[in-house]
Amino acid sequence: MSIPPLVFSTAAHEYLARAIAQEAGWELGAVTRKTFPDGEHYLRVDSDPADRDVVLVGGTIDDATTLELYDLACGLVTAGAYRLRLVLPFFGYGTMERSVRNGEVVTAKTRARLLSSIPMASRGTQVFLLDLHVASITHYFEGGIRPIHVYGKSLVIAAARALGGDSFVLACTDAGRAKWVESLANDMDVAAAFVYKRRHDAEKTEVTGVSAQVEGKRVVIYDDMIRTGGSLINAAQAYRDAGAASIDAVATHGLFPGDSLARLEATGLFGKIVTTDSHPRAVALAASSRSGFLQVRSTATLLLEHLSSNR
Repeated sequence: MSIPPLVFSTAAHEYLARAIAQEAGWELGAVTRKTFPDGEHYLRVDSDPADRDVVLVGGTIDDATTLELYDLACGLVTAGAYRLRLVLPFFGYGTMERSVRNGEVVTAKTRARLLSSIPMASRGTQVFLLDLHVASITHYFEGGIRPIHVYGKSLVIAAARALGGDSFVLACTDAGRAKWVESLANDMDVAAAFVYKRRHDAEKTEVTGVSAQVEGKRVVIYDDMIRTGGSLINAAQAYRDAGAASIDAVATHGLFPGDSLARLEATGLFGKIVTTDSHPRAVALAASSRSGFLQVRSTATLLLEHLSSNR
């Protein structure tokens, strides 16, 4: 009888590691963390990973968490894990996947290179990435590490159906996501729509038109990521101006820095916003909200399916 995998996580993604371990019946690994007065961090792996299949859950949500993920991964391999599977529900800097101006650092590539330098486990290292902003980021990983892009389509479809019912228009914030939204709409047998935008500068855009008839219809806007929600608000206003009867939004990753979620709710444009639990900020905001405006769906089952099929 084989020994089940041992599941570890960064501090920020303990909730997801716990959900995966509980659903699969796998053991949850323990880690001791301390921060010294000078700001340096101490980590100790308390559950022995020697000769174990190890899963490490942790998105690169900020620089400190990225380094914690890197340090833990290195420590687990050094301590004898025979296989390492990194689960990154959210890959930070995913929108910085190419250089637009001379001298710009392609940070998505440098982060991938950092993770690629983790010592290789004897039976291999895999990295699972959920709904990347650009799928080609998988090609930035180097050496023997094996990247696996996990598509959250099933979660998005279920959320959109729950919001829109049997008949609605699936929309996006701009033409850049039109192909992905069109694919989702075809799978659900609903109409697709997108807005035309004119960019004035790095901060300001103007909506110039809507691609489809939305008057009197329920609209569900999909985007892979919601940060401050500026583009989402502009698109929703365009659909409202075009006569949409109701507007909801679905995103895989909900970052919501500062008071951005409150500002989205205050516009009165949206009925509900649904994201996954890929980012701990969305989980914390949903837990503390009394209005139910933000709803969060678990990614544990989807990620576990891919972990189980890539063994």
